[in-house]
Amino acid sequence: MPDNRTEKATPRRRLKARERGQVLRSRDLVSALVLLGMVGALAWHPEQGIARWQQYFRNLMDWACSTQAESAMPVLNATASTVLFWTGPILAVAFGVAVVSTLAQGAPTFAAEALAPNPSRLNPASNLQQLFSLAGASRVLRSLLPTSVIVYLALRLIQGQASTIVHAARLSSRACLALVGSLCFGIAWRTVLVFLAWSALDYFLQWQTYEKSLRMTKQEVRDEHKENEGNPEVRMRIRRLRRELFRKSLRKSMQRATAVITNPTHYAVALEFRPATMAAPVVVAKGQNRIAQKIKELARWNEIPIVENPPLAQALYKATEVGQMIPPKLYAAVAEILAFLYRAQMRMRAAEARGN
Repeated sequence: MPDNRTEKATPRRRLKARERGQVLRSRDLVSALVLLGMVGALAWHPEQGIARWQQYFRNLMDWACSTQAESAMPVLNATASTVLFWTGPILAVAFGVAVVSTLAQGAPTFAAEALAPNPSRLNPASNLQQLFSLAGASRVLRSLLPTSVIVYLALRLIQGQASTIVHAARLSSRACLALVGSLCFGIAWRTVLVFLAWSALDYFLQWQTYEKSLRMTKQEVRDEHKENEGNPEVRMRIRRLRRELFRKSLRKSMQRATAVITNPTHYAVALEFRPATMAAPVVVAKGQNRIAQKIKELARWNEIPIVENPPLAQALYKATEVGQMIPPKLYAAVAEILAFLYRAQMRMRAAEARGN
């Protein structure tokens, strides 16, 4: 049966997977980085640790030869302090590397669904079935591969030092310890490099598996989009209601307008000015294109003067919001237009009075 999951996971699907505890994390990568940090801490100024242990054994011998050695507490205290001095920095580095490498793979998440009690996890039969399944066998084989490489590299290193190891009995104790230390560090570094390479490959394979498990079908993407955006009919109804409310609000605002400044088709700004109560004109409506046409239509319906002044219309549209007073720098231009309209209205009233 063909796999129809060809679409990449959406952010919502990734979030839901994270809530279920399905996150991409490589334990092998964390282990390899921790091992790298521990080996690096051991290799950093090893002479200090050697000197500390030398002093410890000297004190131990002096205490054993002392006639006043009645209590074992000094030995226990010295042993604890020496071990803590030697292992403390190494454990601190290992803990820090583990925390940083874990956080680098993603912020920690608390998945209640993954932590919920599941009796099947405690069933010995199911656990044994998983252990002896094909997946369990593949995990064992995958763990044997880097182990085999490490054993091979360790044998090659020992083989290269075979002549020195054979005559190690002729060496002094210091030289013998130096040989053992160099072999241990050589094996440790090779082990770290193998684990790093293997963990990087394992992380890449896990990433591919993780991404494949999150893939979606085209129908799932459409359904999720519909859930996020809502039903198209509901969205159309909401837009229709919004337009109706906007028209009512615009119609009500235009009833207070004194003049409309236009550009002549793209912009329209309606101003209200009452000299007795206002210090400056106020923008009661503004719009572009279709809204501008609607403003002019309502202005004609309410017999509000329309003045074409493209620079002023653009300046008012960009510099003000509905309900705000016009900026002081536009006072002169607006006052000139309002004065012109006022004089025109006065002349019309005078002409009507003479005609009557």
